[in-house]
Amino acid sequence: MSYRYSLLLLILLPATLRAQTTPSDTARVLPEATVVGYGQNLPLRRTAAAVGVIDARVIGRFNEASLAEAVNTLPGVRLEERATASYRLNIRGSSLRSPYGVRNVKVYYNDIPFTDATGSTALNLLDAASIGRIEVLKGPAGSVYGAGTGGVALLSSRQPEIGTTRAQVGFTAGSYGLRRYAAVAESGMATSSIRAQYVRQTLDGYRQQSALRRDVVALDGEFRPSAKQTVGVHVLYTDIDYELPGGLTRAQFEQNPRQARPSTATAAGSVAQNTFYASRTALLGVSHEYRFTERFSNKTTLYTTGSAIRTAAITDYERNTQLGGGGRTTFTYRTALAGRTLRLTAGGELQTGFLDGRSFQNLRGRVGALRYNDEVRTLTGFGFAQADYELPADFLLTVAASYNRLRYRIARVSDATTNPDGYELTRTFRPEVSPRVALLKQLTPQWSVYGSVSTGYAPPTTDDIRTSDGALNQELQAERGTSYEVGTRGSFWQERLTFDVAAYDFHLNQTIVTRTTNQGVSVFYNAGTTRQRGVEATLSGWLWRNAAVGTQPTALPTGVRAWASYVYQRYRFGAYESGGNDFSGNRLTGTAPHTLTAGLDATSQLGFYLYPTVNHQARLPLNDANTEYATGYWTFGSRAGWRRTLLGRLEMDVFAGVNNLTDRNYSLGNDLNAFGNRYFQPANGRNWYGGATVGWRW
Repeated sequence: MSYRYSLLLLILLPATLRAQTTPSDTARVLPEATVVGYGQNLPLRRTAAAVGVIDARVIGRFNEASLAEAVNTLPGVRLEERATASYRLNIRGSSLRSPYGVRNVKVYYNDIPFTDATGSTALNLLDAASIGRIEVLKGPAGSVYGAGTGGVALLSSRQPEIGTTRAQVGFTAGSYGLRRYAAVAESGMATSSIRAQYVRQTLDGYRQQSALRRDVVALDGEFRPSAKQTVGVHVLYTDIDYELPGGLTRAQFEQNPRQARPSTATAAGSVAQNTFYASRTALLGVSHEYRFTERFSNKTTLYTTGSAIRTAAITDYERNTQLGGGGRTTFTYRTALAGRTLRLTAGGELQTGFLDGRSFQNLRGRVGALRYNDEVRTLTGFGFAQADYELPADFLLTVAASYNRLRYRIARVSDATTNPDGYELTRTFRPEVSPRVALLKQLTPQWSVYGSVSTGYAPPTTDDIRTSDGALNQELQAERGTSYEVGTRGSFWQERLTFDVAAYDFHLNQTIVTRTTNQGVSVFYNAGTTRQRGVEATLSGWLWRNAAVGTQPTALPTGVRAWASYVYQRYRFGAYESGGNDFSGNRLTGTAPHTLTAGLDATSQLGFYLYPTVNHQARLPLNDANTEYATGYWTFGSRAGWRRTLLGRLEMDVFAGVNNLTDRNYSLGNDLNAFGNRYFQPANGRNWYGGATVGWRW
């Protein structure tokens, strides 16, 4: 499918649907979730941006041992696992500069900046069962959320039902030694709510050197001391330890995808070096919302976090201690201008971080001689303002901008005695302004179209500048880009059919890309320009539908619903030369031109359910030269079970599922531009799971 043909499809699809709309359709209003992104708190159909939302129901239709399958139902978003629980989040190609971890994507957890001051996000600290909602803003969102050209992910904890107290326990067992235990206690009242959860998960792993142990404790409370105030408290503690199997060559991958990176005559492999990642992290966040009047309010969030991290890689053993803190405040005001509603939002965010990073020789998983010791101090912040104006003829205009600052201070204290004048490095990035303009037209109460222009910038993280080989990359520059986007979304036939289509053209300068050295060290460099054009589409519809069963607010219709999300991406390098090679016009490394996720949600009034799902990803280039490709793949999976409340109090969910039913060999989370052609990180083969959740409600 060509990009021009995709744009034509974007224009014609709504027109075709509109021609079939009946008067009863237009009289109904979509009951879709409120979008909190950009601070507008508007229905999705009134939001002039590409936004994807999943809730606890979507997360629960998959194996909750991992977030990947649920997140990957969103078009343009890919959550990859290079190793067990080693997540890499890709929004419209943003993982190009992420050899591991989550970078170039801003993440918030219950309004707390979860991305640290350096720009990195430890998404593996969160358990899928504790997340009640994920909202993804795709493309540059710097006008409200600061640095980043990939997008923003807003995560919220699960909330207790008002008037309900519940205690719940669950157990899941599965292939490759999966064991998962969960316990929840929660209570919801009109003026307060509290939820406590503990989850322990262990896994032997599909590959050698890929075992996992993770313990997560989450405590969330919300209190309303008065009609004008709401106070939120969030505590998270995670103790995680997982092994790192390493990348394989194509021959190794095809011979035995379950092996870890083997030893060679010149270098020890992953098993020999006992490679692993382990961390203990605590996070405390407090928020306070005050409504001065019905039109004027403020919400302020403060947080602090600390981590102790150990990482044993092929060449080194790192022991890092991290401390961070900061806050965000937002003022909102609603008024009228020329008889039309005007919403004003303004605020700021400030984050600081300290890292004591020590690198040692790795002696088969034990600490060897000290290589270097760095102290890194980071200070970043931005201020923002936004105006939303309701124009005549159901138009909505949004104008926003932010002003951003960032400074790193890196002191190599291990060199202080031998290099007293040069052991400190200060890097201050020039101030950046990130504007955004968007215009939305509501054609009917159920159908809208929009267009937007947004800019963003993404400075390198400290991991980009300070690589594990001990080098300090002082030449690396920030990315800067502009995105042009049009889209349409709506619902027809009494909400039986919903659709959401967006097309974008993103121009990025000084694109940061990565390659891996012979020692397995990821290094970063700027690659000139890239142009990323794509079309994202979701479509869902009821094949048949019964009325909702039950009196609870969470009661849903039963029946059979089909859904699909599809992405077409035409990503190319612009002017890009490296090492005497001209890669201009090549396909962007690590991005697939086509991805598809589709499924059925079949539920019965007796409580039985079946959730089959299919995933497809086309082949993608593994290096900038486009000489090596990962083959495309199709995978199939399903979850089935029985969910019921007995005696009005006893809640039960008995389930079983399978992933990768056809036992397809494929790589998820490839290592790009890897030295020695070790590109492949094999995904799990066919695997089964089953379990039960039992709860009692008052």
